[in-house]
Amino acid sequence: MSASKGRVLLAYSGGLDTSCILAWLIEEGYEVYAFMADVGQEEDFEAARKKALAVGAKKFFLEDLKREFVTELIYPAVQANAIYENVYLLGTSLARPVIARGMIAVADKEGCDFVSHGCTGKGNDQVRFELAFYGLKPDIKVVAPWRIPEFYHRFAGRQALLAYAAEKQIPVQQTAAKPWSTDENLFHISYEAGILEDPDTTPPVDMWKLTAAVEDAPTTPERISIEFTAGLPVKVTAGTDTYTDGVEIFLALNALGRKHGIGRIDIVENRFIGVKSRGCYESPGATILRAAHVDLEGLTLDRNVRALRDQFLTVELSRILYNGHFFTPEREFVTSAIPASQRTVNGVVRLKLYKGNVVVEGRSSAEGLYDEKESSMDELGGFEPTDTTGFIQIESIRIKKWAEANIRRGQAGVEPKDVYGTRV
Repeated sequence: MSASKGRVLLAYSGGLDTSCILAWLIEEGYEVYAFMADVGQEEDFEAARKKALAVGAKKFFLEDLKREFVTELIYPAVQANAIYENVYLLGTSLARPVIARGMIAVADKEGCDFVSHGCTGKGNDQVRFELAFYGLKPDIKVVAPWRIPEFYHRFAGRQALLAYAAEKQIPVQQTAAKPWSTDENLFHISYEAGILEDPDTTPPVDMWKLTAAVEDAPTTPERISIEFTAGLPVKVTAGTDTYTDGVEIFLALNALGRKHGIGRIDIVENRFIGVKSRGCYESPGATILRAAHVDLEGLTLDRNVRALRDQFLTVELSRILYNGHFFTPEREFVTSAIPASQRTVNGVVRLKLYKGNVVVEGRSSAEGLYDEKESSMDELGGFEPTDTTGFIQIESIRIKKWAEANIRRGQAGVEPKDVYGTRV
């Protein structure tokens, strides 16, 4: 230890970047411990352990964080209908807080001087991880190789990393033909970099890992139901199979979504640091769950509560998650309001899964916000149509005044136009 720069805990994925970073940190004189979080990715964890130790890690830590990932991050995001730029369901963002918390716990226990990660200097994850580290342990020191000139000048691109891996005899899945970067967890998988950096390049067929192509999905639809209590899924029924455990529910929905080609997206998004990025994502179970939850809220959630949630909670929580502000006072404030918005979101949604589509076929609830007789076009159901006359009169007051003002301007020779220059 006398010659060491200190002990560093590396967020290790077993992939190209972090395997090369592990070897480079050792070259730089650090004593490296490797940390791996099981957040539901399809990974040979024993192979990753052997690989990390073979590259030179002093110790390897694997923490199973799936349950807290589902209960503390995924399900509150589902309750809030969290979504970034109306498309991205935040799969990578959601996993970072639990990974960071697991890392800091191990770093404390093992007396690590530093934590490190393989996030690029242009990406979002460097911000997410480091703000989480500081939110959990303000005095922690971070080694970010992709922001160290000696590192990023030496490894100017993925081809240089592949050459370094070959030199160090580090086995990697990436090849010169398939150099894209992936991040996988229980919620989704992401793909970026390599040929995907051209936004007009169609992703190769063999890139997609989780979901069947729509043309290869079953030609027979599958029908399922999801039961919610306070906005949380508590039961999934698919044929003769029933799931009630939180993690098992999500795993079951993932399997169903994968089978039917549900949850693929290909977007150009705005990173937090201001750079645009092309990303491809597969979120099968999350896509099904969100569609069901949004639909049930139409039946059970008060109009004004839903509007406030959509305009504030959904937008703000999505931004907080995407930008890495999870361990902050604003996140505590926002998430404290979610349960109150979900008290009435109880019921069952019936869905049809078919060739990439999630089709709602029906919903039911014991909540009293929907009155079939009152809403019926075939009976009054206690609703008095003449009451609407006064409602329309009140609503028309300001509109009539606006119209009268326009008429007066026209009579004065000022042609009234709307903001687009169109004659009114």
